[in-house]
Amino acid sequence: MTHPVTPNAQLPTSTERLRRWRLILGGGAADGICVQGQETGQGTEMTAGLNLNTTDQAIDQALTALYDRERSAGLGASSPKVARWLGDIRTYFPTSVVKVMQQDALERLNLRQMLLEPEMLEAVEPDVHLVSNLLSLSQVMPGKTKETARIVVRRVVEDLLRKLENPTRQAILGSLNRATRNRRPRHHEIDWHRTIRANLKHYQPDYHSIIPETRIGYGRKRSALREIILCVDQSGSMAASVVYAGIFSAVLASLPAIKTQLVVFDTAVVDLTEMLQDPVDVLFGTQLGGGTDINQALAYCQALVRHPQETILVLISDLYEGGNQTEMRKRIHSLVASGIQFITLLALNDQGAPCYDHDNTHFLASLGVPAFACTPDLFPDLMAAAINRQDLKQWAATQEIAIAR
Repeated sequence: MTHPVTPNAQLPTSTERLRRWRLILGGGAADGICVQGQETGQGTEMTAGLNLNTTDQAIDQALTALYDRERSAGLGASSPKVARWLGDIRTYFPTSVVKVMQQDALERLNLRQMLLEPEMLEAVEPDVHLVSNLLSLSQVMPGKTKETARIVVRRVVEDLLRKLENPTRQAILGSLNRATRNRRPRHHEIDWHRTIRANLKHYQPDYHSIIPETRIGYGRKRSALREIILCVDQSGSMAASVVYAGIFSAVLASLPAIKTQLVVFDTAVVDLTEMLQDPVDVLFGTQLGGGTDINQALAYCQALVRHPQETILVLISDLYEGGNQTEMRKRIHSLVASGIQFITLLALNDQGAPCYDHDNTHFLASLGVPAFACTPDLFPDLMAAAINRQDLKQWAATQEIAIAR
């Protein structure tokens, strides 16, 4: 297993290259670099003629505790030891590497239980994966730990909102402004690009000008031009998608021209729409893990639809149906036939699609419904394309997104 190592120089010298290899491979006869050896009481120490300084020794110890468990005591179950290790990696590695190492520690060393201790939560670097782990543990957290966990989750939510809120607002509001057309616009309502294209045949060469006999303008928005329902699978494999979906739902709900509803499901269905004013409440209203009953969730969403032609239903799921698959397919067919825009996202995260049910994606394709993974930075543009009723297959192709087969 290789280690994430921060280089000291952009153009390494031979000594710097040896340093990096030493930190990557670790020490000892099993994986050290044997350029010259020194006999010790325990055998030959492979140092490649390189003595690590105090800082590098600390880095090496932090890496060894995580990645060389078979040759070390690891982190064990000692809270003080884990706290020191979390502090060390934040000292010696950049934030992006710290998040990777924390996630590796949770998976390799089974440290999820440590997250039930407030002292541990105060030491970790918060990110989406940490939030996912906290949400999965929320049902068993003692009260004091849950208070600390909410603080950690809010830090991540606020950071994501800073990154995602403005792009989402701009993309959605821009689409809403263009979703209806006005053939008798006032001057400030004229869509000049469309007006010019519509009047090119009236070009006057002598005047180098176009006579706009037909003016096209942006229409006035209705109170709820589009209704968006996010139906989110909260099984364990969808953890990061649940976090992002909760945040995007809160942003969409803040737009008065959109009626947004958030439904999460496993074998039960929970409507979190009333919590959308606070995305942290939304996230703690989820319960990650459990089975999957997509048909039941879609039945609930179908009952929410009032204006099918104005409704966008986004199903975020890996499509592994634990309920009645035949009924699920009939229901999807009914929803699509009613005029609802049905969108299927296999994942809404930065890691791409997890394992998914290929038979169900093939069925969706037969109905003209593409299924694909979407990254958070592209989700606002996806919703804008849906509001404008663009061909989502074509949209995905322009974004170089692979459609599931």
